[in-house]
Order: sequence, then structure tokens, then C-alpha cells
Amino acid sequence: MASKNDPFEFRDFDETGDLLIPSNDAVTISIEDEDLKPKRARSDVGFTQDAADEEPLIGDDREELLAGKKKSAPFWTFEYYQKFFDIETHHVKERILGSMVPWPGKNFIQVYLRKNPDLYGPFWICTTLVFVIAISGNVSNFLVHFGNPDFKYTPEFRKVSIAATAIFSYAWLVPLGLWGLLLWRSNKILNLVSYSFMEIVCVYGYSLSVYIPAVVLWIIQYEWLRWLSIAVALCLSGSVLVMTFWPALRDDHPKVVIATVSAILLLNALLAVGFKMYFFSQPGPGSVPVSVPVTKTTNGTSS
Repeated sequence: MASKNDPFEFRDFDETGDLLIPSNDAVTISIEDEDLKPKRARSDVGFTQDAADEEPLIGDDREELLAGKKKSAPFWTFEYYQKFFDIETHHVKERILGSMVPWPGKNFIQVYLRKNPDLYGPFWICTTLVFVIAISGNVSNFLVHFGNPDFKYTPEFRKVSIAATAIFSYAWLVPLGLWGLLLWRSNKILNLVSYSFMEIVCVYGYSLSVYIPAVVLWIIQYEWLRWLSIAVALCLSGSVLVMTFWPALRDDHPKVVIATVSAILLLNALLAVGFKMYFFSQPGPGSVPVSVPVTKTTNGTSS
């Protein structure tokens, strides 16, 4: 049989006013009492507060973070690169548009990256460009020989590996060399602006996005249109690179500035022109191979 002082016993109240009468057996909570904590209510009904429940967030990670001693993961682990793929979709769109439509005086790193470089956008831009070049090159080769009964179309899958090697080497090795140069020059001249390696990789990756629509236009069998699209893509991509790295170069020696800017533009041009000459250098549709008649010699007589 339940005791009369049992706090868990259900009771019937005849009048609503009785709820406001203080009782020794009930726990009264005041809304205006700011110092009252949930642990008081639990202790009143017989529960003890666990020490781990008071501060569930206290731990080694929190103490290291508050003390500024949180160690980052090594660069050879997946945890180190995971943060570079944590980015919103609208940020990727803004960076792609910013790389395609550069504005004078706007630094791509300061305006769009804001100390938050990513590898998600550059990775998929490079991957998309690899397949677009390989597919467009095969389609262009098919259109060139379309209607020729002696031509048998065979897909050239080796173009995918060649394009992937060239694009990813350009997107990683060139930023590595530029980062080393800027790091070396910043040690000699202290007032130079310095960029991290991931920021430079991010800029180079997004600067290749303008070549994707340009390569699609290379399917059309007009050389003047191909070279025009190359020139436009080179101007847009090269201007993004130059305006981004100009603050880190302008205070350096003039010879170093000219050599670095020339190398940035030259390597960018070599990539675009190299793709054009290798993947889209088939003969035009007007050039028909001339067949040479073969003469057979039988018993001293030719036929």
C-alpha cells in the first residue's frame, strides 16, 4: 500500500485554487528564480547528479581547443584533407563565376576564398575537363571522317589518361612551384603578401573552369572559332591568375615580377594550345586523301 508521503502517488484536486496553496510534500518552482537548476528538481525526488552530467563537454579536446593547443592532422592523412571538401554548393558557384568573369582590382583569394580554400571545386572541375576534352576529341574525329566509307571509328580511351595526366599535373605541380617561389621571395622581402599552398591550388583549379565551355566549342569544325575560343579562355583564365598573385609580386624586383608573370601566362597558354594541337588536329573535312593506283607486273607486262 502506498504511503501518504509518496511523491509519486496520483492525487485528485477538487479546486483549482488548491494548486496555489504551499504544501510540504510538493516541490514549488518559481519562474523568477534564476538560480534554480534542473539538478535541484532531480535531487528533490531522490536522484543524485552524476559528475559527468554537469559538464558533458569538458574533455581533452575541449581543453586543448580553449587553450589553443589543438593539433591538426598530418597532411598525409584523410582527416587533413576532409576540411577542404566541406563547402556549400552556393560557394562553389560563386567561385566558378568569379573565375570566369574577373573584375579589375578584385583578388580572387580575398574576395571568394576568404581564408577558406577548398578542393571540392578544383577536383571536379579538373575531372570534368578531362572527360570533356577526351569526349570532344573523339566526337570531333568522328565528324571529320563522317561519310568516308574507308574510315572505321574506334574510341580512343588513351586520350582520357593523357588528358588526366596533363591537367592534374598542371593543377598541382605548377602551384607547388609558384608556392615555393613566393615562399622563397617572402623570406627575402618581408613585406610581401604570402599565400598558402592550398589557396594557390584552389585558384588554379577554378581558373580551369573557363576551358570547359571552350572545349565544347572545339567540336565545331571551324578553325577560326577554335582559336577564338582559346584566345578568350586564355584572357579570362590568365587575368584571374595575374590579378590574384599580383599583390604578392608587385613589391619584388622588376625582373622577378616579369619572369613570374610571364611563366604563369606561358604555362597557361601551353596547356590550352597543347590540347588544341593534340586532341583536335585532324585534317579538315575538305581534305580528301588521294589514292595512288597500284600497277601489277605479270610476266614482264604491267596491268
